[in-house]
Formats: sequence, C-alpha cells, structure tokens
Amino acid sequence: MKLVKSFIIAAASILVVACGSPKVEGSQEVRDLYPSKGQIDTASYMLGVNFGLVISQNNFGDLDMCQLRKGMNDALKAKEGQPMDSVFVKQFRIDPSELNMIINSYLQQRTAYEGALNKEKGDNFRKDFFVKNNADSTASGIVYLIQDSGSEVHAVSDRDTVKVNYRGTLIDGTEFDANEGIEFPLNRVIRGWTEGMKLVGEGGKITLVIPGNLAYGERGPREIGANSTLIFDVDLLEVHPYVEPVEEPAPKKVIKKK
Repeated sequence: MKLVKSFIIAAASILVVACGSPKVEGSQEVRDLYPSKGQIDTASYMLGVNFGLVISQNNFGDLDMCQLRKGMNDALKAKEGQPMDSVFVKQFRIDPSELNMIINSYLQQRTAYEGALNKEKGDNFRKDFFVKNNADSTASGIVYLIQDSGSEVHAVSDRDTVKVNYRGTLIDGTEFDANEGIEFPLNRVIRGWTEGMKLVGEGGKITLVIPGNLAYGERGPREIGANSTLIFDVDLLEVHPYVEPVEEPAPKKVIKKK
C-alpha cells in the first residue's frame, strides 16, 4: 500500500528538518551549498501540509499525536536500509509486514462507525422533520414536504426527464450541491430522486429528505459521508415524458435498369 509508505516518509522528513539546527559539514565552499534557514522552514512547513492532507484525505480522523510522533521517532532510529525492522518489532512486538493490515483495519473500523453514526443521526432527523413540519412520507422512507403541488403533469416513468432548480444540503445545513435549469432522466439519479420527483407536479416545489440507502449509501463521497441523509429543495420546472424512439425504415434500394 503506497499510502503507508508515503505517510511514513513524509513523517520522518518532518522530524528530520524540524528538530533543531543541523550540523553542516565540509569546507566553506561546500557548506555554502546547504539550503538556507528560510528554505528549510518553507520545506518543513510544506511537508507538514502534505502530511496533514494525507491524514485528512484518507479519513484517519482524530489520531493520538503523541503516539504518532513516537512512531516516527522509532522509524528514524531504525538502521539505514532496514526501516522499521528490529526497532519496530522490539517496540511494538509486531512484524512490519502487518503494518498495512493494521492501518487498513483501523480505516475500515472508522468507516463503519461513521456510517452507523450518520444513519442514526439521519433517522432521528427524518423523524423530527416529519413531526415538526407535518410532512408526509413514503413506504421507502423518504420524508417530503410539498410547498406547491404544481400542475397535474407528473413524471410517471423512471425514464421521464425533468428540468429543475435544486439545492442539496446535509442535515447540519452544509450545502454540497446546487443547480438551476438542469435536465436529467430520472433513471440517471439517486433512487430517492427517482421516486421523489414523481410526488409533485410540473411547476411545483418540494423538499425531499432522503435516507442514505436511497442516496449514496455506504459509498458516499468524502464531502457527504457514508449513509448520510440528504435534503433537497426542488423547483420542478418541466416534465418531459419519455417517448420511445421510432425506428425509421431502411431506405429501399433502387435498382437501376441497364
């Protein structure tokens, strides 16, 4: 797993450049080639930024920074060319080959926790929204509130196309998406939209509170999260019923007379 290798290299580099002034050897001519204090400080900071991005972008969550620094120090103490062998085994009583397995197991556990937590929060939010707003719900679990029912023209087929303005938010109010005048067939969106847009007529307005299993499920993007309940405020501008394409007959061959 390249991630772990890059993670350790970045960490070790940070410690090397950040712990006091290095002893610069060689003649004055050689020492003049050594990076300046400003260059060292800048490189140190940028390595720190890179290290932080590795942690945040890979969902490591809240780490114990004391243990993190201790692990980096142990990696630096290993003999050159033999990273984390004898020192690592002595310190943690574990074979270095199991490193990736441990980290992957931790990440999987964090993902499972976050998914369960998001589902629990989403379920509670939908229940509260249903009661506070005197809303309606579907058998699948969508809670919805119709501000304007619109006309009698409704999307019926999953292959119907709708034109909408919409704003998507998480249950904490964070906006993750918004669009105006966009068109799409209902079989090309999340299942909550496919079902929800049939609940209101053309020209209507609706708020959809969609449970995670009808949205992105366990594979929610980083900015949304696993099993997250999503809220969409939608203006349904137009409904275009699906029309089966008509296959044109093949042109007749014209046989020229000789």
